[in-house]
Amino acid sequence: MAEPKNEDFLDDIEAAEAEELSAQTEEFDDEALELDSLRAERDDYKDRFMRALADAENARKRGDKARREAEQYGGSKLARDMLPVYDNMKRAVEAATEEQKAVSAALIEGVELTMRALLDVFQKHGIQVVSPEVGDRFDPQVHEAMFEAPVPGTKAGDIIQVSAEGFMLHDRLLRPAQVGVSSTPAS
Repeated sequence: MAEPKNEDFLDDIEAAEAEELSAQTEEFDDEALELDSLRAERDDYKDRFMRALADAENARKRGDKARREAEQYGGSKLARDMLPVYDNMKRAVEAATEEQKAVSAALIEGVELTMRALLDVFQKHGIQVVSPEVGDRFDPQVHEAMFEAPVPGTKAGDIIQVSAEGFMLHDRLLRPAQVGVSSTPAS
């Protein structure tokens, strides 16, 4: 019988150890790859979560802002519709002659009281009257120029006539004051 060579036996041990080491390294590489993959997935979920939180916070802030604006400006359409009522009452009081005031004093007083009550309701809800005076400067943010005319003794851009008062709802313009503006050139 042939005797096994000791050298072949050692080669087999070294090959087995190398194979086992290779398998362990491969297993560690697989675990490291899986761990890296899990970390990337965790980071992705964390990023998505943070974005979702920020999105929810932004939605909450937008909702709060919309609610505040609805509280302040929600009645602007009704208020705008009530302005002609105020204008008509004011015209009625201004159109009454002294004779008519003497004959219908109670009626005129009732219209004036109703107009004051309407102004009180306007003020309660944040509506202010914009009442420019003749001689004030024209401001396109709160005035609407109905006409321009050269008037001696005035400067261009001065208000020369007020046709209708304007109204503001808090800081928003409901209706500009309707005015006539001087177009007299500067000499």
